[in-house]
Amino acid sequence: MDIQMNVPAKPLAGLKVIELGTLIAGPFASRLCAEFGAEVIKIESPDGGDPLRKWRKLYEGTSLWWFVQARNKKSLTLNLKHAEGREILKKLLAEADILIENFRPGVLEKLGLGWDVLHALNPKLVMVRLSGFGQSGPYKDQPGFGAVGESMGGLRYITGFEDRPPVRTGISIGDSIAALWGVIGALMALRHREVNGGQGQVVDVALYEAVFAMMESMVPEFDVFGFIRERSGNIMPGITPSSIHTAADGRHVQIGANGDAIFKRFMLAIGRDDLANDPMLASNDGRDARRDELYGVIDRWVGSLPLEEVLALLNRAEVPASRIFSAEDMFADPQFLAREMFLSAKLPDGKPFKMPGIVPKLSDTPGSSEWIGPELGEHNAELLAALGYSAEQVAALKAGGAI
Repeated sequence: MDIQMNVPAKPLAGLKVIELGTLIAGPFASRLCAEFGAEVIKIESPDGGDPLRKWRKLYEGTSLWWFVQARNKKSLTLNLKHAEGREILKKLLAEADILIENFRPGVLEKLGLGWDVLHALNPKLVMVRLSGFGQSGPYKDQPGFGAVGESMGGLRYITGFEDRPPVRTGISIGDSIAALWGVIGALMALRHREVNGGQGQVVDVALYEAVFAMMESMVPEFDVFGFIRERSGNIMPGITPSSIHTAADGRHVQIGANGDAIFKRFMLAIGRDDLANDPMLASNDGRDARRDELYGVIDRWVGSLPLEEVLALLNRAEVPASRIFSAEDMFADPQFLAREMFLSAKLPDGKPFKMPGIVPKLSDTPGSSEWIGPELGEHNAELLAALGYSAEQVAALKAGGAI
């Protein structure tokens, strides 16, 4: 008996996703779909494909990031400036469930592939549009990368130290947040289509809005109090204590002891019974009023011990804390390993390497990585044959510059 018979289908099995995207936001959204069972067909230009193939660290000419970002996807090269290339795309979209695109607004319309055309072609199609500023408004035609979205959305303004210029996070977080909103929107649209008898619709995600949506209490605080949140380094203003501290061996630890009971346990554990039992410090507002005093106490205590001793004592006292993990720390950490956050794969030449594991963890229908990012046009023959093109027709399309 085939043991695969008992393996449940992935939750997005049966869905066909067409990706018209490059670099980060669109491709990350479709990657999530691919990891959970959707057939994802990535459309790439025959002239080099997605620029991400050449970003950051390259292995034998191809980005290691590419092998992760494009895993489980099929690569089809199409020249969308060529009439036959656009015709192939239309055939794919006629039977697709989701289109994910991150062109600047108006590009698809100029190609004759706007929403009105695609909706008439396939009324059930859900179109996820990821762009810097959205499909409307005075800025819609401006170019907008993730860095611009992070800046306009408020993240850059509050990131860093108050006496220095704003800083960026170490990854393209704006693009990734937008991708997550795009997938959430697509699943909402599919739910409406399949349960409420609705048709496909447009999911319009602006990068700046995706970031702005994460800005917590920024809007009501300004509107009600005229308060503008500023950069505050490693602390969380109004929530005390929660910060990063440096141990005697120069290593860093994040401590979040801002819960009332947690703070008391923390102070007792470090021998500061006076602070643990001070009624003025029993709640957050009292602690925040004496923020500098408390951070001085914690800095001195952490700075007197090596990191491992700090972590051991905090763990025993049930105080939330963590070393600041590097990739090297992650590779050796039992929690990462127990949760299978590193997947083993092989590069095209057979060299083994590790990739990030799958998030989120589904108990019955988990996602997986079946293959790494494909070579440019690797699936051309397979996908075009499925659309009814003969080998001779495929050769002619290639000779004519359509694929």
